[in-house]
Amino acid sequence: MQTLVYGPSLQATGAFDGGKITEQKPIGFSGEGSVVKRVSPLFYWAWAHSKQGGYIPLHPHQAFEILTYVVAGQAEHGDTLGTKSTIGPGGMQLMQTGSGVSHEERFVGPDMEGFQIWFEPSIQEAIKRPPTYNQYEHEAFPISQGDGYTKKTVIGEGSPISIAADAHMWDVELAPGARYTHPIAGGRTLTALAIRGDGSWTYISKEAKDTAFKHKDFILARADEAQDAVITATGDTPLRLILIDVPSHVDYPLYPKR
Repeated sequence: MQTLVYGPSLQATGAFDGGKITEQKPIGFSGEGSVVKRVSPLFYWAWAHSKQGGYIPLHPHQAFEILTYVVAGQAEHGDTLGTKSTIGPGGMQLMQTGSGVSHEERFVGPDMEGFQIWFEPSIQEAIKRPPTYNQYEHEAFPISQGDGYTKKTVIGEGSPISIAADAHMWDVELAPGARYTHPIAGGRTLTALAIRGDGSWTYISKEAKDTAFKHKDFILARADEAQDAVITATGDTPLRLILIDVPSHVDYPLYPKR
């Protein structure tokens, strides 16, 4: 198995509200410059920061499943379904945009940090469904602990979230020097974004070699056969990773992206 690491210079960037919201994008939109254009149904991934806050006005979406996951600060949401909501650290807002919906977003500081991530279900099927909005507080998600690490399941077993796209997501924190082992099933791809700290990535096999990564790096590991990835926090500070697992291939056509 090959582990690929993409530093910030190989990712896209973006900004909203006159630069009040800035984004690092492991997976950007077409033409934004990210080396990774998509990972099967994982269509878009933006890591947003806003020092004091910023606003994105009403705009439309269709078919995609769009989540906003808050690390710090707050995210406010309004939409043409009549929703007005606010979510805080560890919470998630989920739009399954279906036949179409428009929404507006406000990031509330100080030091707001969060993600917007798009998953692509079968568009031909998704546009037949009415749009929905749901939000989930941090306390709704299952959290497990091991030797020096904490794992929060954001999408997957025990999570309150159900989406049409085949995807799983975790928020994992490791103490300095700690190790965490994550299984990858054959035919699936595990991606990770290091939002805190540095680390190394290897596999449980005789031929495995450590792959070092740093804060802000995007890691991609595609498994032809089942593997266990071993992640180690190598720095003097904690390591925090957002992990997303998707099938390497899906059995429906994907939206063209260049």
